[in-house]
Amino acid sequence: MPPNFSLAIHGGAGTILHSDMTPGLQLQYETGLRQALDAGYQILENGGSSLDAVEASVMSLEDCPLFNAGKGAVFNNIGRHEMDAAIMFGKGSEAGAVCGVSNVKNPVRLARAIMQHHENVMLCGQGAEQFAKQHNIPFEDDQYFYTEERYKQWQQAQREDKVMLDHSGKKFGTVGAVALDKDGNLSAATSTGGLTNKKFGRIGDSPIIGAGTYANNNTCAVSCTGVGELFIRCVVAYDICCLIEYKGLSLKEACDIVVHDKLVKIGGEGGLIAIDKNGNIEMPFNSEGMYRACRSNAGINEIKIYP
Repeated sequence: MPPNFSLAIHGGAGTILHSDMTPGLQLQYETGLRQALDAGYQILENGGSSLDAVEASVMSLEDCPLFNAGKGAVFNNIGRHEMDAAIMFGKGSEAGAVCGVSNVKNPVRLARAIMQHHENVMLCGQGAEQFAKQHNIPFEDDQYFYTEERYKQWQQAQREDKVMLDHSGKKFGTVGAVALDKDGNLSAATSTGGLTNKKFGRIGDSPIIGAGTYANNNTCAVSCTGVGELFIRCVVAYDICCLIEYKGLSLKEACDIVVHDKLVKIGGEGGLIAIDKNGNIEMPFNSEGMYRACRSNAGINEIKIYP
């Protein structure tokens, strides 16, 4: 039998109301997810690495203004875009992460450069931007990241003097991808613009290895989306891997315990995508919806928003 390979992606979870979702807007989201799925899956299909696949999928989502990452990143309290990202390769536990950067076109690409060319795992702010320039990572001006929808959300948050989860509909705007390639290597990547009107250099779970992003060839790859502070406190991505490795649970059992029990008990709303070493895919969430898609050589091919 040929080796299994599979890919799953997400574009955020939260209160995604049917009443706010016109057929046209739903088609736009589904198109964005499909393009990202195609970008990563084509690499896997051609025998490429899971690392290349998750990077390609996340870059595609970063380039789509509908999602809160890259081009569609939300505004912080002072009207800037501060972005975070992480990537991890399950073979040898290699990882790279970046937080609080501005004007970097594709933060996930910078995270990978850190993983491959720097002795540290995580870089932040101006130092990370300096490193990006040394490694020819593309930058864009402020206008590139501007979208009218994000600007209106920021203005509303400013008027109400509060931090908002992507927008008033409480969507946790993060994008991510997990993949298993033909060589049996697992990878995960996550990218986000964080919270609308966020202050004081706030960082969520997305760039934190073990909290929002994790991959280990012996178990699974995970990318999370939700209330970042609670995902950090639960070390969600690593917890799922541990439940598989130390308790012998299946991927589904581990995901169900963390998403539908542990997180719920502390008010941790959101979801995640995960793939295990056998290519099984899980995309659980405890919110009203999650932008998600997956595909595998076993014939799975899904794009969904609601349960």
